[in-house]
Amino acid sequence: MKWQEIPTPCYVVDEKKLKQNLKILQNLEQKTGCHVLLAQKAFSMFSLYPLIGQYISGTTASGIFEARLGKEEMGKENHVFAPAYKEKDMEELVQICDHVIFNSFAQYEKYQHYFLQQECTASAGIRVNPECSTQEGHEIYDPCGPGSRLGVVKSEFPDQLPEGIEGLHFHTLCEQNADDLITTWHAFEEKFGSYLKQVKWLNLGGGHHITRADYQLDELKKLICEIRRKYNVRVYLEPGEAIALNAGYLVTEVMDIVHNGMDILILDASAACHMPDVLEMPYRPPLKDGYLPGEKPHTCRLSSMTCLAGDVIGDYSFAQKKQVGDRLVFEDMAIYSMVKNNTFNGMPLPGIAVLREDGDVEMIKEFGYEDFKGRLS
Repeated sequence: MKWQEIPTPCYVVDEKKLKQNLKILQNLEQKTGCHVLLAQKAFSMFSLYPLIGQYISGTTASGIFEARLGKEEMGKENHVFAPAYKEKDMEELVQICDHVIFNSFAQYEKYQHYFLQQECTASAGIRVNPECSTQEGHEIYDPCGPGSRLGVVKSEFPDQLPEGIEGLHFHTLCEQNADDLITTWHAFEEKFGSYLKQVKWLNLGGGHHITRADYQLDELKKLICEIRRKYNVRVYLEPGEAIALNAGYLVTEVMDIVHNGMDILILDASAACHMPDVLEMPYRPPLKDGYLPGEKPHTCRLSSMTCLAGDVIGDYSFAQKKQVGDRLVFEDMAIYSMVKNNTFNGMPLPGIAVLREDGDVEMIKEFGYEDFKGRLS
């Protein structure tokens, strides 16, 4: 299929760019001995799991469904963390996961008996809260903010870890560089470093923008090697965005143009339904051949076909005036897009495709009315 033949709206993952990211992560594993895991909450396009599994160690999940997906579709290391677990899920998780990470000692004690059984191969860990926030803005994504429910603070830690706890985990970052991880590490080490003598592994969580052009990769490598040397623990990282950063697009068509003080383009893609982080975070998604308002001759607002008045993607300017039927291509749309989309207003879900290295587009999945109806009753 040619690019211009793609049915809209459609997510398109760029195989070449995905591989470029994966090679950086593979090199990180090779140079430091760490284990890199795909955080499926950011990117769960499982048709590409066999490819991803050629470069990194495995997957990490936020619950039973993602854990099953990682086990079934990649079949390598498989970890899970959730703020709480249901009994019926734990029975399966200890069989399909290599690491099960708990958010409280009470949760671990509830399920401790599983991990003390001789035949259990899953390793249990505790998520800690270093109480060190390095984020600016978007508090919704800050796990170290005041009153956070995520991770155990130092005042709640016992002197001796309970029997069966083999690892510690922290996740404090969001789209950040190695300097913020180093800051977090120092805070963690000061409060929890003594516990590393009691465990076998340390998980540094996600939010590491490792494949970004300006990422301080050498600093990350030094830190990982220092942790391994000083504490003799296995080190894990769980990047989500870094796997498919800048490796995906959302292709959409201009359906109509209305005017109210400015030209407003009605697209068949929606911020609320197809890229919810635009409204939730919020942020302005990059657009191919799109510029800041006023930077080019023709400025217009990009909106959607939903009835939500605030379903606005943003204001952009273009060198040429846009017409009904034109196509727009939003960039960096592989991550936190297809995993978070919805069918509000009966909006069709975008298709999912892969741009192969030879330039051909392969349609992986198209959605229709039955997908909308099947979620309801």
